[in-house]
Amino acid sequence: MFKSGQFVADALGDIDDEQVQPNGVDLRLGGVFEQVGPGRVGTDGKTVGERRELEPTDGVYHLDRGGYVVQYADTVRIPEGHVGFLYPRSSLLRNSCMLDTAVWDAGYEGRGEGLLEVHHAVELEASARIAQLVLATAAHADTYEGSYQRERLE
Repeated sequence: MFKSGQFVADALGDIDDEQVQPNGVDLRLGGVFEQVGPGRVGTDGKTVGERRELEPTDGVYHLDRGGYVVQYADTVRIPEGHVGFLYPRSSLLRNSCMLDTAVWDAGYEGRGEGLLEVHHAVELEASARIAQLVLATAAHADTYEGSYQRERLE
């Protein structure tokens, strides 16, 4: 069962009222990057490719067609007994953009990332709401302790 937006907001903390939706919480754009070096995902580990941070002009990112790594400005905290799913806001979809994301396991805490696919040039304002986090109840044996735990919190 999915939780209410207020439940998600309470789990995250430090959320503005306009971010709270009936069934989740909107996450804001924290940064945009282009990957400029190869990465690797293997059976023995992973390496994230080198990235170049893009700078907004007067607070706006002007993005051409292509793939970009976006970082979220908000800290995500997935409570025990839950799993987090992140979906693009419809405003992205209506502007020919897609946000690809992964599951957030119980116990994850950090400021995560997603892959923004831009199919037609778009302008994104820094701190714009670009995704919606929803939480669902879930059974699990352990909580997340992987390499991305507490990312971008220090």
